[in-house]
Amino acid sequence: MTDVERAITRAHHEEWARVVAVLATRFGDLDVAEEATADAFATAVARWPVDGIPPNAGGWLTTTAMRKAIDRLRRERKREEKQEAAQMYYFDEQRAPADDGDIEDERLRLIFTCCHPALSMESRVALTLRMVGGLTVPEIARAFLAQETAMAQRITRAKSKIRVANIPFRVPEADELPPRVSSVLAVLYLVFNEGYLATGSGTDPIRHDLTAESIRIARLLHALMPDDGEVTGLLALMLLSEARRAARVSPGGELVPLDEQDRALWDATLIAEGHRLVRGRLTAGIAPGRYQILAAINAVHTSARNPDDTEWWQVVALYDQLVALDSSPIVALNRAIAIGEVEGAGVALALIDGLQRQLSDYHAYHATRAELLRRLGRVDESRGAYDRAIALAGNVAEARHLGRRRDQLP
Repeated sequence: MTDVERAITRAHHEEWARVVAVLATRFGDLDVAEEATADAFATAVARWPVDGIPPNAGGWLTTTAMRKAIDRLRRERKREEKQEAAQMYYFDEQRAPADDGDIEDERLRLIFTCCHPALSMESRVALTLRMVGGLTVPEIARAFLAQETAMAQRITRAKSKIRVANIPFRVPEADELPPRVSSVLAVLYLVFNEGYLATGSGTDPIRHDLTAESIRIARLLHALMPDDGEVTGLLALMLLSEARRAARVSPGGELVPLDEQDRALWDATLIAEGHRLVRGRLTAGIAPGRYQILAAINAVHTSARNPDDTEWWQVVALYDQLVALDSSPIVALNRAIAIGEVEGAGVALALIDGLQRQLSDYHAYHATRAELLRRLGRVDESRGAYDRAIALAGNVAEARHLGRRRDQLP
């Protein structure tokens, strides 16, 4: 990969969501925003190898996308009012883009627009992952365990509904926030997870741009709603997960599981902040929600100085609470893993075998099963489960780890 190609790839990771947010907020049209941003990146691919990488790549992309959007609106005669509005925001390449505060406000407005109650929950999540998170349709489909064509149609219909219903691009008033925040949190959680274990081909195994963006927006939400337990819980969960980033991939590009990580590489500042948020919710005396429980589970893990110090009985108890709120098979799978640490691999295997129908295409199910079969000495079955997990894994670092574990079997 050339320096220019690396610059364009880096810009896409860092600037896509920002440019889309700027254009969508100013023009009020998600189709225009997305297509103009895509055109700007296509122009970068054509021009940067010849003209060189501009000093301010983000500003160049914003300016180019703005012009592309205006050109499109000019061509569409039926949008004369939007054309006039667009002229008000036109600026040339010498003018600096909006400052970081404005950009963050625009992103927050965009995410609340995409999560409007007029849209179904699935459409809200999918649309925000595309427009705010910058994920591709295949990446979003994998997050939903859905077909790509169906996901593309869902996103298209959601954008059309926003346009037809004239849904405003703004942060809701205080009394409107509670019914909107649950889908916003679901979106941020999925964007963060995609960054935490990226599935896109040709991308880094961990996408810090996505995890950092999720944390940044979660902080904005926490400032808006400091007493909301689930907002606090999600922020704490993200911080405690992000704290382990430096230890999660080996120098050779292999995923390092939790019990093998060098805990000296964990970010103590993020852990302290996450623990402080978790303790604050515990002292509130209010029954915790899903994200608060997940944050508490991560707090148990990050409190242990070494794997043997992990208080697995606490993790099991927390998963018992979580199952009462979220009975999804993935939660059941994670609960079974924790039970395996307390009651043994045989008990855990019996539990996850009951999830085979729901999770037959989920790589983590087969990876977990492979490890449990390994502990039980069922080598041939373990090897087969590893093969299935590797075939389904979308993350290259995880595939390397699973391949090594398989190859170490006798």
